[in-house]
Amino acid sequence: MPLNAQKTMENDSSVSEFILMGLTDQPELQLPLFVLFLVNYTVTVMGNLSLMNLICLNSNLHTPMYFFIFNLSFIDFCYSMVFTPKMLMGFVVEKNIISFRGCMTQLFFFLFFVNSESYVLTAMAYDRYVAICQPLLYKVVMSPGICCLLIFCTYLMGLVSALFHTGFMIRLNFCDSNVINHYMCDIFPLFRLSCSSTYLTELVSSAVVGTAIILCCLIILISYGMILYNIIHMSSGKGWSKALGTCGSHIITVSLFYVTGMLAYVKPSSAETVGQGKIFSVFYTFLVPMLNPLIYSLRNKDVKLAVKKTWKRLTR
Repeated sequence: MPLNAQKTMENDSSVSEFILMGLTDQPELQLPLFVLFLVNYTVTVMGNLSLMNLICLNSNLHTPMYFFIFNLSFIDFCYSMVFTPKMLMGFVVEKNIISFRGCMTQLFFFLFFVNSESYVLTAMAYDRYVAICQPLLYKVVMSPGICCLLIFCTYLMGLVSALFHTGFMIRLNFCDSNVINHYMCDIFPLFRLSCSSTYLTELVSSAVVGTAIILCCLIILISYGMILYNIIHMSSGKGWSKALGTCGSHIITVSLFYVTGMLAYVKPSSAETVGQGKIFSVFYTFLVPMLNPLIYSLRNKDVKLAVKKTWKRLTR
């Protein structure tokens, strides 16, 4: 972290640590929730690692589509590691304490990976558009160099967004309560603890996030609009089936990501709805990374074939 950012944290905020309240304060629910989220974390890590290894080990999966899927799994794998271990710790300790710098670091990496995932999903929509609407130019348009450039841009945009939001958050003063009503350090729960004005920060953050979401959704919608137009004009039934098959998994992933994300980040208007925001965040932060590798495995013939080939190699 830059030296000036460290000085800002030391000089402007009298809060040196935060207490994460977690999902619930009911003792009888701590153990069942610990087991539930430990299982979720195990499935998420194993599922995404398995899919990444499968793509690396099978040459028939060395295509642009699976290159993007590999990066999606990598992001989900890292994304789940940012907050899950700390949340699990909260179920077994009396007070789940996180330092100010630790909180800002967690916020930075959370924003980096979640924004990167949004851009990767957008790149995948463009890839599907080229594959279905311009199949003869696919190898030229989606060359290895172009794919690497797209992925570089997704991570770069994620990094810029994370630096932007974390930089604004570090500038805020935290001098009263240090209890975060959440299981992780997130933007809106931290806004509620600030004893300085957050109006400008919230306004700018909302504008930046809103612009990014609109841009990504617009590209995805235009891509699928063109795909739908192309499918309608297909005379072959096999063409219909193949086009829908290649897009089905991505449509499910995009829907899960954006719908649960919007439910989690619609700013609560009253104290009663804060708990609802946490519940929706659970779907967004835990369910989506776990389901993505399952969606691309269970609905994909190429992945199923790669699993069989890999299994045969291992059992020889």
